[in-house]
Amino acid sequence: MNTATYTRTAGTSANTLQNSAELGSRVLLSTLFLLSGLSKIGGYTGIAAYMASVGVPGALLPLVIATELLGAVAIIVGWNTRIVAFLLAGFTLLSAIFFHNDFANQIQMIMFLKNVSIAGGFLLLVVHGAGAYSLDRRAAK
Repeated sequence: MNTATYTRTAGTSANTLQNSAELGSRVLLSTLFLLSGLSKIGGYTGIAAYMASVGVPGALLPLVIATELLGAVAIIVGWNTRIVAFLLAGFTLLSAIFFHNDFANQIQMIMFLKNVSIAGGFLLLVVHGAGAYSLDRRAAK
């Protein structure tokens, strides 16, 4: 194999790895929201009561469920990724502030930091976009 062929092949492998990693990252980042939205449907009454106990109206629960489910699907398929990722970053930070603000409780502090980290992942999507394996890329062609 000559050097030009090797370089071209290595570049293709690197692109495939990057594209696959971008897709995998979107799936991993969104799975939490997908499962969380589904579980909120099953535990609707309890979740609404919990929201009300921390001062968030339970009437917002349908919006929360829609945000989690539709946002997760949009990120997974790479549809309007930059906008959806920006909105989910904000949603995740608000969730941290409202629901994980008891820093005397180590578990709550870790949950807060988890949400901050997830928001950071979404902000990377805002900056870099969804990547090659996405509806955004398909629409751009």
